[in-house]
Amino acid sequence: MPKSNEDNPTVGLKASVTQPKTVQLMENDTKLSVRRNKVSPPQPQPLKASAAPQLTTAKTPPTRRTKLNRGSQNKTIKKSKERKRKKNNKTPKKQKKEKKGATPTHFPYFKDNYCPPECACYGRVVQCSDKGVDKIPYGIPYNSRYVLLMNNRIDSIQLDLLDEYVSMEFLVLSNNRLTDGSAEGAFEGIPALKRLYLDRNLLGSVPTDLPVSLEELRLDNNRLSLMSEASWARCPGLLVLSLSNNSLGNGSDSLPNAVLSPLHNLRTLNLDHNQLTSVPLGLPLSVKELYLKGNLIEHFRGGAFNGISELVVLDLSTNRLTSKGLFRESLLNATHLESLNLEGNRLKQVPRHLPPSLKTLNLEGNLMSSVKKAAFGNLKNLEHLGLARNKIFKVAPGAFRTLPVLHQLDLCHNRLRQVPRQLPESLHSVALNHNKIQSVPRDAFCWGNRSVSLSGLVRVHLEHNLIDMGKLDAEAFSCLRGFQVVHFY
Repeated sequence: MPKSNEDNPTVGLKASVTQPKTVQLMENDTKLSVRRNKVSPPQPQPLKASAAPQLTTAKTPPTRRTKLNRGSQNKTIKKSKERKRKKNNKTPKKQKKEKKGATPTHFPYFKDNYCPPECACYGRVVQCSDKGVDKIPYGIPYNSRYVLLMNNRIDSIQLDLLDEYVSMEFLVLSNNRLTDGSAEGAFEGIPALKRLYLDRNLLGSVPTDLPVSLEELRLDNNRLSLMSEASWARCPGLLVLSLSNNSLGNGSDSLPNAVLSPLHNLRTLNLDHNQLTSVPLGLPLSVKELYLKGNLIEHFRGGAFNGISELVVLDLSTNRLTSKGLFRESLLNATHLESLNLEGNRLKQVPRHLPPSLKTLNLEGNLMSSVKKAAFGNLKNLEHLGLARNKIFKVAPGAFRTLPVLHQLDLCHNRLRQVPRQLPESLHSVALNHNKIQSVPRDAFCWGNRSVSLSGLVRVHLEHNLIDMGKLDAEAFSCLRGFQVVHFY
């Protein structure tokens, strides 16, 4: 006969243990449902199996806490949205009031990390070149240092537009359509500007509102025909000035005397390809490089420098200079001159009274027919001498002997019938090609100490001449290092 539950102590123990847990679970669920009712309406949940009630009780509280937090977050989000809506509702009223008032006269501020859509920005460099714009793009950051706007169609600069750019150092407006009126007053308000490129525009005169800080100005390829001293009074610190390919001088006169005198710090002056008939007078003594290529210069008077000049490089090539147009006092004050280019003029003889400081002298493409013995007597520092493309048929023996440090000599494309005698011992290279040379004297390359020692020559060009190789005197080449030095063909 089966025993009853009362007789089985194990069953009674299970009952007494499980009932309190069930009651506690129900009480906890009741408390949690009450708390949830205070926050949000109850949500029906599926009943779980009674096989593992302890697991359900352990996981439920964290899940419900998370839902309570989300409910509080939704409340804060709603409040913030309501605040934004209130602000947005007020904004149109402010904007309407601003529209009714006067429009701002200054260029609006833009954040440092903003970049106009027409440009590309790299740090503080703004690249707006080759974009086809007709005005300076709106919104270039005020902290920009380099602003590049070349190769566009800009024909005007908005008034006071550039005044706020206190950090700008380099402004490039090359190859645009700026005129005198459209650029007037545009640059004076840039306090830190050092380099300004306005080449290839339509300017007829030098701007008079240049900033004091300016160090380099390029106005090449414009329509400049006038220049006044007042143009340069505002920028005495200018170091580089380039005015090539303009109409300065108008073919009948030079620049006004001492027009560039305010530029007492000027180092480089480029006046290539204008219409000057003479070298400007009263140039700043500080100029070290002066370029006057491709003008109409016939005279070089002595008043170019009123005092000892610091000039080192002078280019007077492709002008109309004659031997009479160079005066004794022309380069009297150029005591530091090292490079003189007189190529493509109308000189019939080697100029006299050249400064002894010269290291490079270019006399190519003139009308010289002979070289006298004393032509280079005082040029003890000359290293490079160019006499190509003249009409030279005669060179006095030892004419180049007085040049103790001459390294390079170019006599190609002349009318020589023999190699010049007693070439300098210091010579490294000599070009004699395209002449009418038939013979090589024994004392051309090998004379003095060279008769017993090797010459310093490393290249001798004798191509395109009338030399008969069977009649050459072998002694004439005895001091050379080898046949590879001489080029006959």
